[in-house]
Amino acid sequence: MSGSYDDSVGVEVSSDSFWEVGNYKRTVKRIDDGHRLCNDLMNCIHERARIEKVYAQQLTEWAKRWKQLVEKGPQYGTVERAWCAFMSEAEKVSELHLEVKGSLMNEDFEKIKNWQKEAFHKQMMGGFKETKEAEDGFRKAQKPWAKKLKEVEAAKKAYHAACKEEKLAISRETNSKADPALNPEQLKKLQDKVERSKQDVLKTKEKYEKSLKELDNVTPQYMENMEQVFEQCQQFEEKRLRFFREVLLEVQKHLDLSNVASYKNIYRELEQNIKTADAVEDLRWFRANQGPGMSMNWPQFEEWSADLNRTLSRREKKKASDGVTLTGINQTGDQVSQPNKHSSLSVQSNTVQSVQSSYNPFEDEEDTGSTVSEKEDSKIKNVSSYEKNQSYPTDWSDEESNNPFSSTDANGDTNPFDEDTSPAMEVRVRALYDYEGQEQDELSFKAGDELTKMENEDEQGWCKGRLDNGQVGLYPANYVEPIQ
Repeated sequence: MSGSYDDSVGVEVSSDSFWEVGNYKRTVKRIDDGHRLCNDLMNCIHERARIEKVYAQQLTEWAKRWKQLVEKGPQYGTVERAWCAFMSEAEKVSELHLEVKGSLMNEDFEKIKNWQKEAFHKQMMGGFKETKEAEDGFRKAQKPWAKKLKEVEAAKKAYHAACKEEKLAISRETNSKADPALNPEQLKKLQDKVERSKQDVLKTKEKYEKSLKELDNVTPQYMENMEQVFEQCQQFEEKRLRFFREVLLEVQKHLDLSNVASYKNIYRELEQNIKTADAVEDLRWFRANQGPGMSMNWPQFEEWSADLNRTLSRREKKKASDGVTLTGINQTGDQVSQPNKHSSLSVQSNTVQSVQSSYNPFEDEEDTGSTVSEKEDSKIKNVSSYEKNQSYPTDWSDEESNNPFSSTDANGDTNPFDEDTSPAMEVRVRALYDYEGQEQDELSFKAGDELTKMENEDEQGWCKGRLDNGQVGLYPANYVEPIQ
């Protein structure tokens, strides 16, 4: 036998090497991936910019709401100013985050978009010019070597087939020598076939070796040409990678507020405002303006006078000018005749006794009819049961009309301090943004969720609604839209 042969040699082993025919397509695909990655990075930046915008809006709404609550609440003096400093901080930080949003979209997003447009050129027939150039370059460099490789594969196949035929002919000849039924002529044919098989093996082996040598001769040029095209693709990809690094650094600078001087100043100013809070100063102010330090027009003997204006008693003067300041009461046409918004309220009932309306801090809440412990108003979400500007009557009276805490006013209307229970038209709405409730009586929902609006928007921009699970609470009115 003139050549060795193994059945396993004929099995083709797949290779993942770059040098295999057609495996350059991964390098070509990287160009298309570069264009897609530009789109992905733009989408990433766009989503972050949208988050910055929503966060800025939430900060502004939070600051506006709590600034009103603190200003109307019972807190006073330097602590009030320190508290309000948090809202000023939120407004300033909101402006900075809007600037971040603008930088991301106007600078970074546009920069990527313009670079992508300059780096990738679309063709009329689809695809990109850069992709086609790389594809054509690799195909041209690989074509001669691929042709020689095809000849080698054919020669190898022929040689292996000849070896297999030789082995089969030898096996038949050996078996025929032990068979007495075969005549000499048949045996001679088998021997001739063995001889021809050996000659075929020699010929196919020589051709196989020759084709391999030719392939080896063209391989260096093949590798050089492929390297050139690959290096061009590498240079193109290097530009993209360097550009992405540059853009990501720009995004980092825009997002990093810790290096922004104005951002540091915001919290430096906030700290200073908080440190200026002085308990002693606030107590001194309260004593002078609300406590024993206030001036008093003590009663003195007054001579009778014919002047009609001087016949008014001290009590009548107070009734004409003083009263209880009530918030949330709008004057109607029937109330035009009342002197002002400080007019007193009364309970028209024959079955209840009159309650003194003057404020006495030493009386029990049951005796004064105080509603300090009542639940906070669900519409404006006030943090206290009274406002700092609320005034109290200074005269004694048995008239129920002077009681600011009576359940009904002179016209029989409901107590303005009670929760609004007036029915309203329920409307289905859909959430535009995610909202996480900050208080127990606030609703939480995700963008796209549907709920029922139970009451219209109030002065503070809040609505009362009900989720599909039955939970009732408040939510920002501008976070939803009606379902058409």
